[in-house]
Amino acid sequence: MTSTSSFDQETALRPSGREGVWEGDIVHGWDTPRGPLGGYVMAILMRGLALAVGDDERQARSVTMHFLRVPEAGPVEVTAALEREGRSLSTVSGRLGQGGNLIGLALGAYSKHWEGPLLEDLPMPEVEPPEEAADIDTAPRGGKPPPFVGRLTMQHRFGAKAFSGAESGETGGWIGLRERRPVDALTIAVLADAWFPAPWPRLAEFAPAPTVDLTIHFRSPLPVEGPLLGRFHNHYVRDGFFEEDGVLWAPDGTLVAQSRQLGLLLGAKA
Repeated sequence: MTSTSSFDQETALRPSGREGVWEGDIVHGWDTPRGPLGGYVMAILMRGLALAVGDDERQARSVTMHFLRVPEAGPVEVTAALEREGRSLSTVSGRLGQGGNLIGLALGAYSKHWEGPLLEDLPMPEVEPPEEAADIDTAPRGGKPPPFVGRLTMQHRFGAKAFSGAESGETGGWIGLRERRPVDALTIAVLADAWFPAPWPRLAEFAPAPTVDLTIHFRSPLPVEGPLLGRFHNHYVRDGFFEEDGVLWAPDGTLVAQSRQLGLLLGAKA
């Protein structure tokens, strides 16, 4: 499925007439097996955080969102407040509401560039470069791919197939929006959450995996050109909960972002 609207339109916010409050919409087409993709919902809230900061020189450095309820396509309200503004770093909070219910909470750190050394110890793995058209099958067994996959290009490079009973939880590959646009902080929010969950290769069958919280650290100047190479790992599943650590690199090997989320596997069977 190809969207007729742009990513900027699908994450747009409008002034509500109240200070620090904006209105927007979760659009159809970003659906997962359990509600809209969390990274897409996070991108809408992050647009409000950036508006509250109000300084293009202060780039997103760290954003954490907690997902309180499963939203649905339709109108939403974003409230954002600048909690502290220093000479170089701003701390901002945000709330996402829908239908009178609180859907999500976020905290973000936005900062100007600081002078300092570059110390690297996380090189991009050597993999086959992205191909022009070679998307993976992201469908649960016997089903169709979730609608949000139509917004993306995804080319597998890491880990076993989902629900193959693998011994380790690893997944990832080249990933980007189908829409031709530079990769900014809002795009990264989507890409950090879009690959199928890292525990899925270890399972015997499909299990929905809603996100409880997602933290993204933005590690290079933005925007960059995509697609990005994402690698995601899971090491521990217990009481239904799992962690997922992710790294995203630009095609030239620049480390663009690191992510960590806590998710919930619903009815999982190993």
